[in-house]
Amino acid sequence: MAKVEMRRVVYFFLFYILSLIFPINVFADDVDTQLAKEAQNPVADLITLPFQENMNYGYGPFNKMQNVLNIEPVIPIHLNAEWNLISRTILPVESQPNFFRPEGRTNGIGDLNPTLFLSPANPSKIIWGLGPTFVFPTASHRVLGSGKWSIGPAAVILAMPRSWVLGVLAYNVWSFTGQSNRPNVNELTVQYFISYNFPKGWYLTSSPINTADWMVSSRNRWTIPLGGGAGRTFHIGKQAINLSLQAFYNVKKPVIGPDWSTRLTFALLFPE
Repeated sequence: MAKVEMRRVVYFFLFYILSLIFPINVFADDVDTQLAKEAQNPVADLITLPFQENMNYGYGPFNKMQNVLNIEPVIPIHLNAEWNLISRTILPVESQPNFFRPEGRTNGIGDLNPTLFLSPANPSKIIWGLGPTFVFPTASHRVLGSGKWSIGPAAVILAMPRSWVLGVLAYNVWSFTGQSNRPNVNELTVQYFISYNFPKGWYLTSSPINTADWMVSSRNRWTIPLGGGAGRTFHIGKQAINLSLQAFYNVKKPVIGPDWSTRLTFALLFPE
C-alpha cells in the first residue's frame, strides 16, 4: 500500500512539472498574468471549475495517506449593476484510511459545502464579500461526514496591489440538526492567501487552510499548516487553465492529524 501511495505522489509531481515545462499556446503574457490574479480572488467575476487534489500524509493511528479531491465550482451571479452574488461550492471525494486496522480504506463523497458571497460589482482597492455558508450531510459513508446540517457566516477580504494578491477568507459553522447520535459541529476555518505574480502567468503562492474544532479538547483543536508553492495560468487552445502545486507542514495538529500535505490544483477558467 505504501508503494502505491508513493507512486501516486510521484505521478502528481511529474504531471505538474511537465505541464509547466513543455511548450504551451499562450495568447498574451499580460492576459495570463491578469487571469492569474483574478483566479486568486475568491470573489472575482470569473466562472471557474477547480479540481483540488489534497494528499495528507501521516494521517490516523497507522500513519496512512488520506486523499481528498475537492471539486469546487465558482459561479458569479450579476444581481444588478452594483452587486454580485458569488456561489462557491465544495464537493469532496474522499479516500479515508481505516482507523481500526492497518489495512482497508473507505472511499466516497463527503459533506457538501456551498457558500454565497455578496460582493460589490465595482470594488475599490479593498475587495470584500459577506454571506452564509452551509454544510449538508451528503457523505456516502458515516466516516466521511459529520451527519449534521450546519450553517454559519462567511467573509472574505483582500487587496491586489500591483503584482500582489493578499487576503483572508474565514467562516464558522454550527450544526442545528441531524443525526442525534453524532457529535455537534462547531468549527472555524481560516484561509489566508498571499500570491506574487510574475510575467507569463507565473506566480508564487501560499494559501494554507487553518481549522479549529471548538467541540474537542485544546490538544486536538487546531490544525495550523505552513508552506506554499508555485503555479501558472496559461491557455491550451482557447481554454484558460490555472495549475498550481503547494506543500504544507502542520506545525500544530490533532494527535491523529496528518504531519504534512500536498495540494495540486487544476482549474478551468471561463473569462467573459
